[in-house]
Amino acid sequence: MDARNWASAAIFVLTYGGIALGRVPGLRLDRAGISLLGAALMIGIGVLSPEEAYQAVDLDTITLLLGMMIVVAHLRLSGFFRLVNGWAVTHAHSPLVLLSMIALTTGVFSAFLVNDAVCLIMAPLVVDVTKRLGRNPVPYLLAVAMGSNVGSVATITGNPQNMIVGVISQIPYATFAAALAPVAAAGLIIVCALIALLCRSEFRVSKVLTADPGPSRIHKPQMLKAILVTTGVVVAFFAGAPVAKAAIFGAALLLVTRQVKPGKVYREIDGPLLLMFAGLFIVVAGAEKALLSPDMIEAVRALQLANVWVLTGVTALLSNLVSNVPAVLVLKPFVEGLPDQQRLWLVIAMASTLAGNLTLVGSVANLIVAEKARAAGIELGFRAYLRVGVPVTVATLAVGAWWLSGGPGT
Repeated sequence: MDARNWASAAIFVLTYGGIALGRVPGLRLDRAGISLLGAALMIGIGVLSPEEAYQAVDLDTITLLLGMMIVVAHLRLSGFFRLVNGWAVTHAHSPLVLLSMIALTTGVFSAFLVNDAVCLIMAPLVVDVTKRLGRNPVPYLLAVAMGSNVGSVATITGNPQNMIVGVISQIPYATFAAALAPVAAAGLIIVCALIALLCRSEFRVSKVLTADPGPSRIHKPQMLKAILVTTGVVVAFFAGAPVAKAAIFGAALLLVTRQVKPGKVYREIDGPLLLMFAGLFIVVAGAEKALLSPDMIEAVRALQLANVWVLTGVTALLSNLVSNVPAVLVLKPFVEGLPDQQRLWLVIAMASTLAGNLTLVGSVANLIVAEKARAAGIELGFRAYLRVGVPVTVATLAVGAWWLSGGPGT
């Protein structure tokens, strides 16, 4: 390799290493900054021209993610999530029922809305509920983090990596959901069962729970509009409309309002995540251009990536080394051209998402829950998470690989 290729390799490795760590020691650079720096360096050393860099950014993915952030923001601001949480509290009469309701609610919301945004909303609500009920909040916070990851497997709009897979593979929304919703449903059962088993001191006594659901600020007209638009967007997804177009159109409808100040909505948008995506697209495009030769691609394919079980393991390992979104982008050139493309992309979506439950740093959703817990004075430690995360991840990955390799209904 020439000097430029060596430089591009160094930029790629350092960018992905920084993203995996979440920061650069000694510098105030977060994941978004690291990604943008890597993208700028790829352009700066001449691996990509500015025009090639612009073309590398998948605007459909960015648009879809932005649209869903705005939709979730309106649901939250209207009081929808707090209303659902209040209903769950009044109907949860035992710790095990409360656990199941939290996992199910979080999982269902995460199936259609971005799971990171759902965790931002659900974690503080669960902290509040468990404190008022006098329960240990940790098992229920685990249910939020793990339930959100597992539930988000079900659809293209469940999480950022699924959005990338959906755009790259062009798998129809309904087809994607039909293939992976059963995995999500089975996964939620596994999450509840293993949390109840491994945290059994919290659930040993079937105690009747009673608590005031607390005051809820609800804006009924705004909530009705948000629910109607969200339902319309989801229907459009299943009807085969381009997901990015449906999401941003729904977001635009919600922005036309006399009740909500635009600034409140804009503060709900995760700008750094969008910037990180844009930078990663450019970094990966630069690495592909400078480093990937036909011989290298064939050598990696010799690892039998077309095998569902092998691809599940490789994706899960890579997702925990560099995070799930970068893992999907890295796998793209090695999977394209292999037979049965639809099945392989479904495997990547499934494994990259479920692998996020392995450790506390395995997904952004986990980190959000841990941060919200810490802000409330609750310590959700690495070891406590790992104790449940490992068996949940192994069990759900096994179910997912079995299902996609030829389980009933596939």
